Amino acid sequence: MHPRFQGDALISGDKMYWKALSGTADYFYFVFRVFIGLLFFQHGAQKLFGWFGGEAAELFSLMGVAGLIEFFGGLLIAIGLLTQIVALVGIIEMAVAYLMVHFPQGIVPIMNGGELALLYFAAFLVIFVYGARKFGVDNLIFKKRGQKRGQ
Repeated sequence: MHPRFQGDALISGDKMYWKALSGTADYFYFVFRVFIGLLFFQHGAQKLFGWFGGEAAELFSLMGVAGLIEFFGGLLIAIGLLTQIVALVGIIEMAVAYLMVHFPQGIVPIMNGGELALLYFAAFLVIFVYGARKFGVDNLIFKKRGQKRGQ
């Protein structure tokens, strides 16, 4: 057994390390949420405007609707506004994209080109569960449960 572990428990040096990191979870989650939002925004900008090396899709096509969801949804997730609702829409979009476009080309995601859709799916699951958390516009607009107005 490794000398730093004692049964299933970490001994004091590792406990201090995790204790030091424990106060940073909101910051790391904020960076995660903003990155996911801005990357999703870029996919929408590709589909809607042809930015970032993309080709603009017709607005009232399936790709155009996906572009709208990605463009505006990405911005909303990045700023933390309507975060859980937008994440749920993203989950549904990525599931549909994977099942309609990628899965028919094979079951292995890396071979059918669906790994990015699955990564976004997983990221949106996390965002759906945690919401905007500490650094989101949701917190400025909507009071946390249990708080009374004016507090």
